[in-house]
Order: sequence, then structure tokens, then C-alpha cells
Amino acid sequence: MSAESPPPSPAPPQYPSADVADVALRDGSSIHFRPVRVDDGERIREFLEGVSEDSLLYRFFGATSIDWATRWAVDVDYSDRYAIVAEQGIDREIVAHAAYVRTDARSAEVAFLVTDELQGHGISTLMLAHLAAVARRHGIERFTAEVMGGNNRMLEMFRTSGFPTHLQAAAGEVHVEFSTELGPEALAEFERREQSAAVSALRRFLTPRAVAVIGASERAGSVGGEVMRKLIDAGFTGTIYPVNPKHGTVRDLRAYASIGDVPEPVDLAVVAIPAAQVPAVAAECAAAATHALLVLSAGFGELGEQGRVLQQQLHDVCRGSGMRLIGPNCLGLINTDPAVHLDATFTVASPAAGCIGVLSQSGGIGVALIEEANRVGLGMSSFVSVGNKIDISGNDLLAFWDQDPATKVILLYLESFGNPRRFARVARQVGRHKPVLAVKSGRTQAGARATASHTGALLAASDITVDALFRQAGVIRADTIGELLDTAALLSTQPVPRGGRIVIVTNGGGPGIIAADACQAAGLEVVVLPDKLQSALRRMLPAGAAVANPVDLVATAPADAYRRTLELLLAADVCDAILTLFVPALSTIASADVAAAVAVAGARASEVALASVYLDQQAPADVAPGGRVVPRFQFPEDAIRAIGNAVRYGAWRERPAGTVPEFDDLRTNAAATLIAAALARGAGWLEPAEVVELLRCYGLPMIETRVVRGPQAAARAGAEIGGPVVLKGIATEMVHKSDSGAVRLGLNGATEIVSAARAIRRAVERAGHKPEGLIVQRMAPEGVELLLGVVNDASFGPVLACGAGGITAELLGDVNVRITPVTDVDADEMLASLRVSRLLRGYRGRPPCDLAAVREALLRVSAMVEAHPEIAELDANPLIATPEGAVIVDARVRVEPAQPPRPPGALRD
Repeated sequence: MSAESPPPSPAPPQYPSADVADVALRDGSSIHFRPVRVDDGERIREFLEGVSEDSLLYRFFGATSIDWATRWAVDVDYSDRYAIVAEQGIDREIVAHAAYVRTDARSAEVAFLVTDELQGHGISTLMLAHLAAVARRHGIERFTAEVMGGNNRMLEMFRTSGFPTHLQAAAGEVHVEFSTELGPEALAEFERREQSAAVSALRRFLTPRAVAVIGASERAGSVGGEVMRKLIDAGFTGTIYPVNPKHGTVRDLRAYASIGDVPEPVDLAVVAIPAAQVPAVAAECAAAATHALLVLSAGFGELGEQGRVLQQQLHDVCRGSGMRLIGPNCLGLINTDPAVHLDATFTVASPAAGCIGVLSQSGGIGVALIEEANRVGLGMSSFVSVGNKIDISGNDLLAFWDQDPATKVILLYLESFGNPRRFARVARQVGRHKPVLAVKSGRTQAGARATASHTGALLAASDITVDALFRQAGVIRADTIGELLDTAALLSTQPVPRGGRIVIVTNGGGPGIIAADACQAAGLEVVVLPDKLQSALRRMLPAGAAVANPVDLVATAPADAYRRTLELLLAADVCDAILTLFVPALSTIASADVAAAVAVAGARASEVALASVYLDQQAPADVAPGGRVVPRFQFPEDAIRAIGNAVRYGAWRERPAGTVPEFDDLRTNAAATLIAAALARGAGWLEPAEVVELLRCYGLPMIETRVVRGPQAAARAGAEIGGPVVLKGIATEMVHKSDSGAVRLGLNGATEIVSAARAIRRAVERAGHKPEGLIVQRMAPEGVELLLGVVNDASFGPVLACGAGGITAELLGDVNVRITPVTDVDADEMLASLRVSRLLRGYRGRPPCDLAAVREALLRVSAMVEAHPEIAELDANPLIATPEGAVIVDARVRVEPAQPPRPPGALRD
């Protein structure tokens, strides 16, 4: 370049598109956050000109030039100077601006400005969380703010944000300082805000004051016609506005040509028109200030590329306007509350009122759930079919039903998860006081993830991760719709069993034996009744009755024998559940009389769950006058499965929640630096020396290890370690070193080590790998070999696995998994439920292993993968447990770039 040439212009900063997010506000609507662009000047000027003088005064501490403020607002480099705007409405009007400016290596000053009409809606708090997450990513650990005296609303925002703030007043202003880290208090506060927003959003759908039906019709059998029929027949207590440009009236109600012609804004618009027309109609709804959109129309993402384009257009309209959406491609929704009587579906049947909230991701399964619930006499508080669920999801409905006094039990039919980690948090909270039951389809579908580790192989073959998620969150998983409804019938009418003790009362020996066998399979204890109670039963029952348990009343026992037997059992307090079985042996004994007797006796028990099976064609009443509702089941196995599910749920609810421990010896920054340096080379497996150092950063017990290049260096390393050593070959794609002949044990002295090193090199080459070096380790002690590993799932996040290890890890398949972060209680349960746990506790005279050391290793790995989402796969196999502790003998770690975490309150894409 010549001396006269001007210097090149600096490259413009790269726009951080990953920081774009839609977030939910307190009222349930959504708003759009995005980083400021350098060409936003004119739009930000318009925003500033629309803000009141008082707001500008508080923001800029006095009179300021709009020109200067505009230039300042767009002066960003997306690292040291960073700003975001909030946009609302289809035209994406800027309604808020927030920014930070770095003041030193670890601190930045932060400031906010929100249009006057939207102050107090929680926008500043959400923008603060967004900025904090970005700042943390750029090494900024503390925020400061200068708040003008009298700006009480801003001070209140900081105080209630969840961030622990330090305030200091001086000379007419308040200095605010706080960490950018989202600690437990801040996360809990944002979780509460998120759930509150979900509840507000669902109220628009389930308790609307006015509903518009777009595509309303008189034609029987059409979706629009059936929705109108169901709304009217249900007795909806609000106003119904049919929308159809071809009709003046629909079902004697005035029809409107478009949603814009309806005389008032509606809470809910139900859309039943061809898919191609839906995005434009959604935009009309947004312009008419509609709050919620229920799209029944099919033909979207479920039908290929053209449908996906339409679905994205619909999504963009709703996100841009803040309008919330259920669907598309869904069956509709129902609220049986007498104050609402809303049925916006096109099903033939409608559910009875009851206490069960139901979500179905499939319209067909939704129909089946309603039909079957009606058949067995179960009522619903509300029903929602979410279809393609591009906005409102199961997590939102869980939050709503958690606060809904009419809902006591929650049923879910799921085909996919949008945000499984949030699902786990919300379901765990709800499950502490309301049972959550789920059928998750795809149980037998083989995993498609390509993996190169023992851990990945164990986790890819089934939906073991879903099981782990449900287990941690206390969700009762059912295999079938029948089991789902059977368990709901029990939990909606009976107390949650205190334990697994069960008594079977029958008038037929065969059904009693079948029930007892089913109890063993379900993990229930068929308790032997105390001698005193057996004697009382013998005195009361006919000769030949069996009284040990099962209690066989014999075929000739009258209906009242059931009542008296139950009263004795309940008074003795010997069980947690009672199953009554009735076989119609004599025409003089009716199942209805038996049911009435059971219900009357059951009214005297408040802590024992009752269930009944009637093996006849009749359908006896569930309850008698003065009695108690007792669910009936078709077969003993059905009842036992339901009771077993309820018992396991009760045990989960009573267990301690556990804590995620904090370790004070972690070198998190050093680990992050190591991972960043590795990623600078590209994604892939860490070098063995890097693995050793990474594990040391987290206090993980790696055996004494040296990584060397060749045979002579290996001999020197062996001499430094002393005693017999192990020699292992290194090759990037080699998973099973022993299978490739790349492991030599018990080597002593330089001659043996050099000879073994050369043999390993030849073996690695024969196996088709390129030798890359050698690992020299102290010989490991004898003990129980375990596998400890992680796979970072794209949806679930890090999945932690622990199981039987060594060369037989995949063969045995003895593994338990949890979604991180893992609590101390989770870690204990993982170890206790392994088949190999008998070896860990001491077997055939062997001393028990140090379980506390194994548990600590689990918890430290959980802390590591939570702190470093770049860890895509980790395999520590084996970890050897001994009476003296635990030690990792071999480990591999794969890293890849991680997506930045979504800010609190962010909605799914």
C-alpha cells in the first residue's frame, strides 16, 4: 500500500443475531428484543421524541439534545458498548432502549428508557436480565447505575429484579451496584415472572369475555360450523362474534365481514379457514387488538416446506404484534367452569365438568381422551389441544393449571418438548401439590445421534433421557392412554398413598392371586395381616374364608361382608391402599350393592386409597349416598398399575428436594480458558493432557498421569511415577483402547515400557488408526469399575450418566441418567438404583466402597458441564471405586461451540 493511500476503514462490528429474543410480559403478551443496529438512528429518534420530558430528564439527568442522545444510543460495538431495543406491534415500533458501557475490565454502567405508556409492565427488568447475560459473556462481572433522585420507579425495578443490589445515596442521586451473575434469587424471581406471564396469557384463551369465530358457518360438518355449534350448545357466557364475509347471520347471530368490523376488541379469535389465508387474517386480528389466537386450520409445518413457510409467517405476525397463539393444526380448547362454559372445539363429544386438566399435542388422541374419559366417568376442568405448538406450550399450561383451583390432576399427551429444562423446573414445582401424568410417544424410536463414546452409546438407544426428566420432575409416566386415565381416576378421587402396603379383598381366589402377582411386579407389598386382625376377620366371615392377604371372602359372602371387612382393615391401620375385587358368582349378590358397601366403608378413611374391580357386565355406581367416590377398573392389573404409579408419586413427593452443592475449590476461569484455546483449533476431542487438566480444574480424581510422545519419554515418565505402570496408546478416533491392543498393564522398568510402547504403536496402526502419543499412568487399585459420562443433548442440555463401567459397559447396560444440574439426592438415587450398587455396598465379605467419593465425583461433573456448555460429550470410563475413595483411570472430552443461553423470559423460537 502506498504512503498516500488512506488507512482502511475499520470493519463494522458483526451483528449478534443470536441475541434476538421474544419475551413474555406480565399481562401475557409478548415483546421483541434485539440488539441495536447502527442504522437505527431515525427510528430511535422517533422513540426519543415520543418520550415525555420527565422520562428524558430522569434518563439523561437534565436537558439533553435529541441529536446527541440518538448518536449515543446507536454507538455500539456489541462488546464494550452494547444496546438493545424493545419493539412492539406489526410495524415494530421501538418502545424501549437499554444499554451498557464498559467502565473498566470487569464493570459497566447500565441505563434504561421505556416509553411512558409501557412503564410498569416489567420491560426494564427483562432488558436488565438480557443485558446481564450478554455482559457476562464478555467478561463483565458487575453493573453500576446512577439513578436520579425521585426516580422511584427505576429504583423499585432494581430492588425487585432479583439481582442482589447495593444502593448508596449521595448528592441527589442513588448509586446502584450489583453482580451480572443470575444467582439463585434472580433466577427464582424471573421464573416467577415467567409463570405469571403464562397464567395471564392462558386466561385470555380459557376465560374470554368475547370470542370471534373466523370462518364461522351454518354448514354442518364444517370446522367453522361445528365450532359455532359447540360454543352455543355449551352455553358460553360471553359474546360470540361470527366472522364470515359471505353471511349476514350465522346461527341467528349477526355475522361480520372481517375481524376489523367487530364492534369491540375480542379476547379470543378462533380461526377455521384455509391455511393460506391464516397469516393475513392473523395480521387483521392483531390490528384489531385481539389478545389471543386459536388456529384450528391444518396445512402448516406438518405438511412440508410450503406449510413451514406459512407457519413461519403466522409465527412472525403473532410475535410482532404481541398476540399469543395456540396451534396451528389443533382441535381447540374447552373450559367447563360454569362461569365460562367455553367449548371451542369441533369434536363430537364434550367432556363432563371435573377436576382434571388435559393437554394433547395430537388432535386424534385428544378426541380419544375425551371419549374415554366420558366412558369411565372422569370430568375435566379444561382441555387444550396445542397442535404444532409454535407459541403456547405444555410449560405454559402447567403454570396455568398450577394456579387453577378447579384443577387437581394434570394429564399430558406429548410428542415433543419445546424447552425440556423449563418443563422439568415447572413440573417439579407443580408436582409437589398436584399430580402430573404424561404419555410421551416415541418410546421405542432408536436415537439418531451419532456418538463416539460409551456414554453416547448407552443414551442413544432409547428415550432413557425422557424417563430421567420425568423421574426428576415427579411426572408419572404412563405407557398407554388407558393407564393414563386409570391413574388419573385414582389420584383425582383418592388420597396419595403414604406407602406401598396393600390389602386385596376378593370373593374369588383366582382374581386375588392375579392381583397379588401384579402387586409384586408393581413394587407393592402385599402385607401379611397381624394375627389379632386375622382372628377378628375369621369370626366375622364365613367358614373357609382366607384372611392372611389376599382376604378371600368366598363366593357366597354377602355385599355387607365387604363393608365390615374394610372397616376392620381401616381401623387397624395396616395398609396404604385397598383393592376390592368382585366376581358375580351368585345372582343374589349384585355388584351395585358391593360398590355401595365399599363406598360407605371408604367414607371413614381419609389416608388410605381405595380401588375396585367388578368382573361383570354391570357398571356399578362409584359412590353411594353418604359414601365416598371409589374408582372402578376393568381388570386387577389395571388397578394395580394405577396404585403403583400413585405410590411412586407419593414417595417422590415426600423425598427431600435435595440441593445442588457449591464447591469452593473450582477453577472455572482456567477451565474456560482451556476450552476456548481448544475451540480455537476447532471442535473435537481434547488432547489427553487437556482432559487431565480440565478434570483437575474441577477437583475430579484423575489417576496420576503423564502424556508423552514416544517410547523413551514413556520410560522416563514411568520412572517418575514409580512402581508398576499402565501404558496406553493415543489415537483420536479410538474409543475402545483394549479392543485395539493399545493397553499394557503392570509394566516395570524402562525395558518393559519401551517394548510395550513399540507394540502398542504397531497395534494401533493395525487397527487403522494413526498413533498420536502415549499415556503413562500409575497402576489403578482394584475396585468396582463405573462409567461416569455426559452427553449434551440439543434439547435437554447435559445428560449425566452413571453405571457399570469398564469394557462391559454397553453389554451390561446398567446405567442411570439425570438431567443436570444434579442434586445430592439425585446422585444418591442414581447410585442406589444401579444393579452394581450391591458391589459398591460390599458383597460376599468385601468391604464397602467409598460411596461419598463417587457421589462427589458425580456432583463435580454436573457442576462442570453446567458451567461449560461447550462440553458436548464426556466419558470417564472406568472410574474405579474402592474403600479408600474413587479414581478416574481413563477419560475423553469432546467440545464444540455452544449457543448463548436464552435470557430469562425468552419465548421459544
